[in-house]
Amino acid sequence: MKPDRQFLEKESFTFADVVTLMAYLRSDTGCPWDRKQDHMSLRQNLIEEAYEGIDAILSGDPARIADEMGDVLMQVVFHAQIGSEAGTFSIEDVTTGLCKKLIRRHTHLFGTDAANSEKDALRTWEKNKKTEKGHVTDTDVLADVPRALPALTRAYKVQKKAASVGFDWPEASGAKEKILEELGEIAAAGPAEKEEEAGDFLFAVVNYVRLLGFEPEVALSRSTEKFIHRFRQMEGLADEQGSALSSLDLAAMDKLWERVKQQEHYED
Repeated sequence: MKPDRQFLEKESFTFADVVTLMAYLRSDTGCPWDRKQDHMSLRQNLIEEAYEGIDAILSGDPARIADEMGDVLMQVVFHAQIGSEAGTFSIEDVTTGLCKKLIRRHTHLFGTDAANSEKDALRTWEKNKKTEKGHVTDTDVLADVPRALPALTRAYKVQKKAASVGFDWPEASGAKEKILEELGEIAAAGPAEKEEEAGDFLFAVVNYVRLLGFEPEVALSRSTEKFIHRFRQMEGLADEQGSALSSLDLAAMDKLWERVKQQEHYED
């Protein structure tokens, strides 16, 4: 049923309104594009909206965060509507499953477990998750980390789960030595083995960063943003000199890069 004018002119909408609107968009009298979509055609949208949500969080703008969370929610409602039409699952199945999962995994609140710290609570959650998923071995837990995750994040999560059973360097210095070892193996490897050795090197770097107490995905993202900022400043300096950045040789560009870094130091 097409929403009436009173619905369209509402100042505030509820979750139920989102579900109603999506059902209309998918109906025979709704939007041709929305009606044509299925789970597979929307899979990349879910990833993109999640990343845009993270970008909004990093911006610190509450209005932007709210807007992007709406886009993430739309993907959930979209998939639930498709499931409802196919008779496979509904939005009630989604919300019911979520609430039951939260209750099951918070046994320190709704059961007999105790948790007096953040680490205790996380340990309880992981224990209950392992039971739910039917993981028999610790390897099952590692293999369950989604392959679709960015490789940096997946490596970090796999290492954390291995560390939870004690398979970890006692100190970050051990992981640092492993980096140097892997770097040497890259240099010694033949063409056919270099890619594999490069992967081992990156895995070791993730391990070291993790043991220093940082998330490698976040650290690398910040460094990438810093690089873009410095590159923009460098390009500006070249423009002030009447030169296009691409017309300069590497030595000239390196001098501009060092000027940008020095300016940042003085600003600090």
